[in-house]
Amino acid sequence: MPAPSIADRIGDFLPLDAGERSALVDLTERERPLRRGATLVRQNERSTDLFALKSGMMMGYVLLGDGSRQILRFLFPGDLLGTQTFAFGQAQQTFVAIVDSVVAPIERTQLAGAMLRHPRLALALAAMEQAEHVAIADRLAAVAKTSARARVAAVLLDLRERLRRADPAIVDTFAPGLTQEEIGDAVGLTAVHVNRMLRQLEEQRLISRSGGRVTILDDQGLRRAAERAERRTAIDLSWLPVPQRA
Repeated sequence: MPAPSIADRIGDFLPLDAGERSALVDLTERERPLRRGATLVRQNERSTDLFALKSGMMMGYVLLGDGSRQILRFLFPGDLLGTQTFAFGQAQQTFVAIVDSVVAPIERTQLAGAMLRHPRLALALAAMEQAEHVAIADRLAAVAKTSARARVAAVLLDLRERLRRADPAIVDTFAPGLTQEEIGDAVGLTAVHVNRMLRQLEEQRLISRSGGRVTILDDQGLRRAAERAERRTAIDLSWLPVPQRA
């Protein structure tokens, strides 16, 4: 099954006409492969491109004053990376491939032209970007306000949801594809603390682990443990106008 594209991602919330879908396909024709662990762009580097992730999995992080990193996003096929270049002309995050990945570089001017031709796409992308900002804000608020157990539970639920978009066959068992250090850097915990929380979730029969895979045994119980707001189902793009026919 092919990985979801940016058109698929927007299409989850907004029916696209043929012209809009074709414009998104044209934007992502160029490809750049990245090996696992490769850095796409570093924080504060000059950059006039943004990128669509076509396959694989990546993360975006910022370096803090003490030299540690705060992972802001885990990125999956169909996601846009580096949209901050619209405003700053330089990368505001470092983007690294977690597994072998492929991105499509998109010039700012190229995207601007497509948005002028298809205004609904501009509005949809702006709305989806706001949804990402809300997700980041939720995670950072959780670091300050929720327990370590809740933070780890929330990451597991989010990973399953994102992986399921690429593979609808995923129900309860999935491979997170992340180290415990990476999970910790996303939720403000050490790798040791993440491991402790995973064991606790196992002891409470909310999850099980085997061979690098996680199985959610009690979906509702894990959701209660996560204390997570369900944002995705609340996304509403129904206000966007119907495409004008020629």
